[in-house]
Amino acid sequence: MPVVLYRSAELLAIDKPSGISLLADRSGAPCLWDELREYLKGDGLEPLSVHRIDKGTSGVLLVALTRAAQSRLTQAFAHRDVRKFYVARIVGDPRLGGRTGMIDLPLAKGRKSRYRVAGPRERIARERNRWYLASRPDGYPSVSRLRCISAERGHALVALQPITGRTHQLRVHLAWVGHPICGDRLYGRPDDPAQRWPRLALHCHRIVVDGLTITAPLPRDELVPVVGKPRARGGKPERRDARTARQREQRSARDETADPRA
Repeated sequence: MPVVLYRSAELLAIDKPSGISLLADRSGAPCLWDELREYLKGDGLEPLSVHRIDKGTSGVLLVALTRAAQSRLTQAFAHRDVRKFYVARIVGDPRLGGRTGMIDLPLAKGRKSRYRVAGPRERIARERNRWYLASRPDGYPSVSRLRCISAERGHALVALQPITGRTHQLRVHLAWVGHPICGDRLYGRPDDPAQRWPRLALHCHRIVVDGLTITAPLPRDELVPVVGKPRARGGKPERRDARTARQREQRSARDETADPRA
């Protein structure tokens, strides 16, 4: 049963869990699309795709319920009229000084369904809070905005906004500027202790489309670890100071993803 964030006659928004593929793959494992078909079958509806989220990524997923809505939303994504905001836990601290950073690095197809920056890694330059290629770039223009929410113990929690919508854009951009997303086995270094994480630490926190703002809560313990020890089932309640600190960090993440352009 999907976690429904919003539903109308034309649109369904769910909170996609991490670790499940949107569509069937060669592994034969259950996919989210089969679950959506079963969920909508009783209403005589069929889920219609308008965008995708990686298997490891969680958060807001939009599903059209009519052909007209599918056409309208597909065009909105293609014309960049849909604003998407993510939260990720990354390795290291990008040291943005409280300001918004910009990764302006074109992408190109790599090997084995991977993507890469369309230029040599050693030509990536940073000027203040902007990363770019010092040589004339090729490839597909790709721009991501980011802002640091918090940083501690070798990790940073960041708010992200992909201005363009390239495949794996946020994952490639962050990896190539030296701050891979925790748990990213495709673009990071899975044998690096600093990057180990139970899941891909990337969450689509908010989507703004057609005048609607749809938000998926940050996954507790998976992306934003609880401050102090987690509450055991049947045990003592979480300490007030730990609960307050956790709630403050989650509120900060919501505020940052409202619009990280300031």
